[in-house]
Amino acid sequence: MIEFFADQMDPNTLRATLRIVLALVLAGIIGLDREIGGHTAGLRTHMVVSVGACLVTLLMIRMTSQFSGESIRIDPVRVIEAVTSGVAFLAAGAIIQARGRVRGLTTGGSLWIAGVSGLACGLGEYLLAVIAVISTMLVLRGVKWIEHKWLKKTNADQDDADQDDRC
Repeated sequence: MIEFFADQMDPNTLRATLRIVLALVLAGIIGLDREIGGHTAGLRTHMVVSVGACLVTLLMIRMTSQFSGESIRIDPVRVIEAVTSGVAFLAAGAIIQARGRVRGLTTGGSLWIAGVSGLACGLGEYLLAVIAVISTMLVLRGVKWIEHKWLKKTNADQDDADQDDRC
């Protein structure tokens, strides 16, 4: 069994593994926040989206180096567009319109950020991915606190807002 993987064990594989792990951890931070809030797209969903986006990015990098100079044309931007479109499709599924109210916008946005941070990890842009996740957490947690503290939203208002974003 080890012989089967022996030709793929190189420094690039270790680097790719670390990128996937970082994508998993960063999306887990966002997903945990959504999970604690009781949203249906929580920890697992965010982590899977991010790892998938990271893996597609890593495969794109390998394809461009493997097939460079051959008759096959590879456009990395198209791969990124495909990933973001797929993640946006999943995020749209988290958004529900019922009885004149839209629910799940924040969860849809957080899924999109999880996917994009996975892309960033796949490209080796760790600092950008970390900054994006920290910024997202500041919005998810900090803005809620500001709404409650300074905008004097009551618990009933907050419950309605949370209910609107329950998906």
